[in-house]
Amino acid sequence: MRVTVLGSGSRGNAILVESGDDALLVDAGFSHRTLEQRLSAAGRSAGAVRAIAITHEHGDHARGAARAARAWGVPVAASRGTLRALALHAETRAIALAPARAVTVPPFRVTCFPITHDAADPVMLVVEDPAGIRIGVAFDLGMATSALRHALRGLDGLVIESNHDEVLLRSSSYPASVRSRIAGHGGHLSNRQTAELLAACAHAGLGLVVLAHVSELCNRPDLALAEARGALRGTAFRGRIVVAGQDAPTPTLEVGAAQLALPLG
Repeated sequence: MRVTVLGSGSRGNAILVESGDDALLVDAGFSHRTLEQRLSAAGRSAGAVRAIAITHEHGDHARGAARAARAWGVPVAASRGTLRALALHAETRAIALAPARAVTVPPFRVTCFPITHDAADPVMLVVEDPAGIRIGVAFDLGMATSALRHALRGLDGLVIESNHDEVLLRSSSYPASVRSRIAGHGGHLSNRQTAELLAACAHAGLGLVVLAHVSELCNRPDLALAEARGALRGTAFRGRIVVAGQDAPTPTLEVGAAQLALPLG
């Protein structure tokens, strides 16, 4: 399995998961045109995409989903509530995901787990390839529930939001209502909360962690990385930690293979 984050942040999120010659696009928070530009920048083609899986209907995660699905002739997979909220065109094929039940989206198996966020029916996704390699994609988590911790167990790779630094959020120019929403149970995880969650789900087989949805106003990549490394120090984790950016794709990262470990301190 290979993963490329095409871009991640408040202005758009999209992740390409590949196995062999097939790909699944997880979230499509850019326009159809921008998605194709990002794929090209990553050396990839939309022709390999077999489906688009959506975590929730907010624009920074689903903006280009309907248009891209029609242009590429592929289905959109999401929870039932998200599919209703997206109000897809009648010509767009839809695959409904049920909580904790694996659904085949050839050649992948996709399982969704409910999360807390201020959306219609938000979920995190676990994508499994034919070899049994599993990667989780966990955005806009609101709070780290016991159910979420259970869903993150035993993964080979994880893309997870590390949205804000708590001090930078409190001192930001956002109105108080926005700051409260971001830090609340329907918002986003802070660096500290993400780090604690990573420490709880760390194991020797977790080869890759990608920190994503890093706020441009209320966070910095170095702060997110330092929190994650500090929390993972002393655990069984010996994999690679990468911070995804908003404006350009990450390198293509191997999941479930030997990783070039980065020092945790």
